[in-house]
Amino acid sequence: MKKYPGESGIVISKLMNVLLIYPESPATFFSFKHALKFISKKAVEPPLGLLTVSAMLPKHWQKKLVDLNVTSLDTDDFNWADYIFISAMIIQKDSVREIVKQAKSYNVRIVAGGPLFTHETENYPGVHHFVLNEAEITLPLFLADLENGNPKRIYKTEKFADISTMPVPEFHLLNKKAYASMSIQISRGCPFKCEFCEIPIIHGNKVRIKSKEQVIQELDAILQFGWKGTVSIVDDNFIGDKRYVKTELLPAIINWMQNHKYPFVFNVQTSANIADDKELMSLMVQAGIQSTFIGIETLSEESLQTSKKVQNRNRDMLLSVIKIQKAGLLVSGGFIVGFDSDTPEVFKQITGFIQQSGIVWAMVGMLNAPKNTKLYRRLKKENRLTSDMTGNNTDYSLNFIPNMDLNLLMDGYNSIVHDIYSDRSYYKRLRQMMINYQPVNYGKIQIDHYYFMGFIKSIYYLGIRNRGQIEYWKFLYWTIIKKRRLFLHGIMFAICGYHFRKIYGINFIKPRN
Repeated sequence: MKKYPGESGIVISKLMNVLLIYPESPATFFSFKHALKFISKKAVEPPLGLLTVSAMLPKHWQKKLVDLNVTSLDTDDFNWADYIFISAMIIQKDSVREIVKQAKSYNVRIVAGGPLFTHETENYPGVHHFVLNEAEITLPLFLADLENGNPKRIYKTEKFADISTMPVPEFHLLNKKAYASMSIQISRGCPFKCEFCEIPIIHGNKVRIKSKEQVIQELDAILQFGWKGTVSIVDDNFIGDKRYVKTELLPAIINWMQNHKYPFVFNVQTSANIADDKELMSLMVQAGIQSTFIGIETLSEESLQTSKKVQNRNRDMLLSVIKIQKAGLLVSGGFIVGFDSDTPEVFKQITGFIQQSGIVWAMVGMLNAPKNTKLYRRLKKENRLTSDMTGNNTDYSLNFIPNMDLNLLMDGYNSIVHDIYSDRSYYKRLRQMMINYQPVNYGKIQIDHYYFMGFIKSIYYLGIRNRGQIEYWKFLYWTIIKKRRLFLHGIMFAICGYHFRKIYGINFIKPRN
């Protein structure tokens, strides 16, 4: 039998048909499910993990990707497949159960990895093989055993991979018309140790980062794929290795973007200390980075201290946000209620801050304890855990007994989300953002054409059929008069407001695709 070399150097004898399945996710804050209908897209981002795993499989294997957020499975898919590879997050568990059930009826073997299976291995007896933790380490072990005819059920490691050896994700497996953005990963790990965060558990505190040559190779691949528009950098903290980012990575991206006439705009996640480095923010804007998500979490110094959110302590957070906006970066933020030291005053405090800061995308969630985090272990020791977390940041759930009266906490949380996402408050905050934000045009950055499509639909669904239509037209008029340069940004955020209000339970007319 002819033998083929695998990407890991392992020789694989048999030709395989591999079906890569990404489970369906329910509507969440950042799914933008209801906003995507305005621009005729199915999902925000592609399943980058599966695209990377695909690139690590033997080249001669036949591969097909089915992202259940953009398409569906059929009988031919199961009949064709020798193996099914699934990667999933906790929030996708309902879809995973259905996939496993279907695969069993077709007698197709399943290989599973990702956070859901790492945390809940015992809950999925129908999965044949678990390739857990970092696939760069565990997947070659599985492939070697598969070649020898004796693959084990569980492969796991406590080591962290050298990501400088990662292959370019196989973007060609995607239907690019289905997505609002592409995505790349540049680094793993975060130098901070927040008690409630699972990133240090999954990826470690040491920041591992790709070489600038790797990053440029991936940008080339996305461009060759035919993509122009938004690219999300999915790192948990883009500035985790600030020195390298400033001195090597960003200059390389700036040079590439200039040479290719700025085909992309980037979104990132950073810590709040980005506000302390004016040069870094300038380089980011020059590289085409348009926005950053920051975990603000709480304004209480006591809660910051007990949760070990040290990077936010002793900081004028409002001033920091405005500095970032004035540097040319849009700011979205995450907020949490339910810390042990929270008092009833926290609800008005967070609401007021969100409105003053002009953080349009303000993701407010109830505190939850992911498995194996420091918070989880502490609450377990205190006998306060009640259930597994759902992974949904908008479903009004928490998985432990809070110090604050539960009804008071729920009412306070509800008051925040309804105050900040009412039509009047939302458009007022949007205007504040446009006052604070000072975009810097370093090149002719591409504008996604679907913004225009969204604008046309917004006139009907937000300006005619929406009960908040007066606020929409007032905002449109104000933008044309005061901030014409940011008109399309304004429309995008107005459409996102529709999504947020749907997520939090306010009914609207449903846009057609």
